[in-house]
Amino acid sequence: MPKKILVIYYSQTGQLKDIVKNIAQPFEEKKDEYSVTYYNIQLKKDFPFPWPSDVFFNTFPESYLQIPSEILPPPEDVINQKFDLILFGYQVWYLTPSIPIISFLKSGYAENILKDTPVVTISGTRNMWMLSQEKLKVYLRDLKAQLVGNIALVDRHDNYTSVLTILRWLTTGQKEKSGILPAAGISDEEIAGSVKYGKIIEGHLRENNFKDLQPDLVKNGAVEIRPFLVRVEKVGNKIFTVWSNLIIKKKEKRPLLIKFFKVYLMAAIWIISPIVLVPHILMTPILWFKRKKQREYLQGINLK
Repeated sequence: MPKKILVIYYSQTGQLKDIVKNIAQPFEEKKDEYSVTYYNIQLKKDFPFPWPSDVFFNTFPESYLQIPSEILPPPEDVINQKFDLILFGYQVWYLTPSIPIISFLKSGYAENILKDTPVVTISGTRNMWMLSQEKLKVYLRDLKAQLVGNIALVDRHDNYTSVLTILRWLTTGQKEKSGILPAAGISDEEIAGSVKYGKIIEGHLRENNFKDLQPDLVKNGAVEIRPFLVRVEKVGNKIFTVWSNLIIKKKEKRPLLIKFFKVYLMAAIWIISPIVLVPHILMTPILWFKRKKQREYLQGINLK
């Protein structure tokens, strides 16, 4: 009897859909051995794409505070089957798993689908996914899922170039290269190359042994950790905690506070972030071992 694979994802631009389909390809090619089911999470009231700028920034507090929206029920073939492996694709919004992903995890359907099932998480992001993955680990633990692997594909351009290209893509829908700016998002070559991760996962599932799956994925480039971005994420989470709670509590001042937050966020990216970079570089020799330990932890699947 074929082993059952479930691919869960939510993708606005189609990028994450391409990634999970490529990773699932080795299973699709062996139809006698595997049955692959796709579950695209759908909200009752979906978010627009491209994003109007005001809607994009207005999503911040609910996104960061992990306030769910209502989802449509998963299909019957997802609810009523027990799967041998789940490939779990997710986006990061404001340093947190996206609202559609949080909405699924907080729905009444998630535990029944995820419980006691091996899960490989797959993210496609600009570059800051590390602490979002930590938040997702907690959900998976509480839902009694078995996290056995993680793949994090990112935009390889520098932090500031990728800010410009992702904002252009999200607010206009233009992904392609234009002027001096490169194409937005994860490169087509890297997305196509993600098939190799599916082959690695398939080999471990075939042996019914996921013990060394994550080291094998890391060895093949599935997870890159940039210590400076981890530092930026930690600072960002502290700042976002303050802003999100302020906006949620001051409902009558929300439109004004969202405008202030937008200005602050742009200033943080273009002014504060470079300032943080200088001491980070200067402290490299002193903190080398600490950062090495941090990198090894974040490349893994365990939860502190």
